[in-house]
Amino acid sequence: MKKNIGNPERVARIVIGAVIIGWGIYARNWWGALGLLPLVTGLVGFCGLYAIAGKYCPCCKNTPGQGGGCCSNQGK
Repeated sequence: MKKNIGNPERVARIVIGAVIIGWGIYARNWWGALGLLPLVTGLVGFCGLYAIAGKYCPCCKNTPGQGGGCCSNQGK
């Protein structure tokens, strides 16, 4: 599974996921479990919907995995 999310977006997904999970714990609400999706995709660096759509992060969209920039470690 090749990474298709750049580092800035990964950080944003991790932060947003953690905030949603934190809110769910604070509110004692199961809706906080939805925070697992952005958290896991941010930690793994792969988004299934991006793969289906054929999208990659902007820094390596022309040659996924070989474009350098934020995805230079792609596929490792």
